[in-house]
Amino acid sequence: MRLLFLPALMLNGAIFGFFYAWVCSTMWGLDALVPEVAIRAMQGMNGSVRNAVFAPAFFGTGPVLLASAAMAFGLAARRAAGLMAVAGVIYIGGAMVPTLLVNVPMNEALALVDPGRGDAAEVWQAYSGRWQGWNIARTVASGLALCLTGLGLMALDQR
Repeated sequence: MRLLFLPALMLNGAIFGFFYAWVCSTMWGLDALVPEVAIRAMQGMNGSVRNAVFAPAFFGTGPVLLASAAMAFGLAARRAAGLMAVAGVIYIGGAMVPTLLVNVPMNEALALVDPGRGDAAEVWQAYSGRWQGWNIARTVASGLALCLTGLGLMALDQR
């Protein structure tokens, strides 16, 4: 029966790892580049992220966590249900919503920038710091959701 709950853990772990990689390497690497190159690289990455490999983790984590909570509740595993429900709400509110309301619009605005127009340094400086701040927030939210998911799995036998 526990195997039915593994997709919640796997999807949550995948999206946490995705956000975390941006925190601890990708953005630092881009910040070390010439701004024109950083903008072009970010434009390329943002253009490629909307794909069938990324979509299940980003769009599926919240619904799968909430479905897992419902399933745990149906099994009378109330503690597990509560933990997974809270994980789902935290992921949706703390990672998915900021991505859709902040990071994606910032990415779409950056996609319209011509890096060779002469103000690339100012554009990148304004973009990178704000984008990273919101990415840290969604990393923390998805990491917390992942911890709660793990605790939920461990609580499945508790009634």
